[in-house]
Amino acid sequence: MVSDERRSKIMHILKNAESPISASKLAELCSVSRQVIVGDVALLRASGTYIQATPRGYIVNRDCKNFFEGCIVCAHYNQDELEQEIYTILDFGGEIIDVTVTHPIYGDITVYLSLNSRYDAKEFFNKLKNTKPLFTLSEGGVHLHKIRCKNEETFKKISNELEKKGILYTK
Repeated sequence: MVSDERRSKIMHILKNAESPISASKLAELCSVSRQVIVGDVALLRASGTYIQATPRGYIVNRDCKNFFEGCIVCAHYNQDELEQEIYTILDFGGEIIDVTVTHPIYGDITVYLSLNSRYDAKEFFNKLKNTKPLFTLSEGGVHLHKIRCKNEETFKKISNELEKKGILYTK
């Protein structure tokens, strides 16, 4: 398979995927190395194709017409509160698109998470065992999440529940 055909196949796979696809899985499907896939994705991005890299793999931007997206500001200081935050968002019907922290030297740092189930959250927490969460880089543990929900009412329920738990930043 020549490189143009392979990149076309990668885009077809990603556009039809229900969840993120890892570079290793794409490599297997295209019968090439993971390195080749990483290079192909970089070239696709450079040509203007919007592909997000998440902790679980690559995704292409979905059509958001049937969703509500909003941003919440949270603050916490430990792993237990992080877990409460993430599980609350997911249990009330939200998908966590990303997290943004403001670093005193580097400015805003945004990481795409694409967490939409408890399974995704457990995988995320397993990866966090050997590193520090991003909120530890910001002052006071303050960070933002872009959340996708079925409607604005769901977003408000999530915000209200996080506020009850003392996680929503309201100062």
